[in-house]
Amino acid sequence: MHSQETTVPVNADIDIVTARQKGRELARDLGFTSTDLALIATAISELARNIILYANSGEIVLSVVENGSRRGLKVVARDDGPGIPDIERALEEGFSTSRSLGLGLSGVRRLMDEFDIVSEVGNGTTVTVKKWRL
Repeated sequence: MHSQETTVPVNADIDIVTARQKGRELARDLGFTSTDLALIATAISELARNIILYANSGEIVLSVVENGSRRGLKVVARDDGPGIPDIERALEEGFSTSRSLGLGLSGVRRLMDEFDIVSEVGNGTTVTVKKWRL
């Protein structure tokens, strides 16, 4: 099966809604449960919100991933923002530099099955998460 990829540019609050909707549609097409759809949509919202808060613009890339018989959704949040100087600290429960009530990266990590972050100060951040269908 050919992997379909959807890129949603993130430059404004409305793009958070678009990324969330597209991710939800793709996850629904993959047969995720309504509970998983809510978790995925929440993680995408959080990642997109972080792009706007910290980098002003970036993109969310949504794609289908396969591992043997398992299928899942991969979400890549990419920006060219200031980067994260201390990733460990950024992943701490409840840590936020924006004083938001957002879940933060630790929340996103908890919601999804796989979580990877690469960040370089001055060069931006890329967060890759996957949710596998059971």
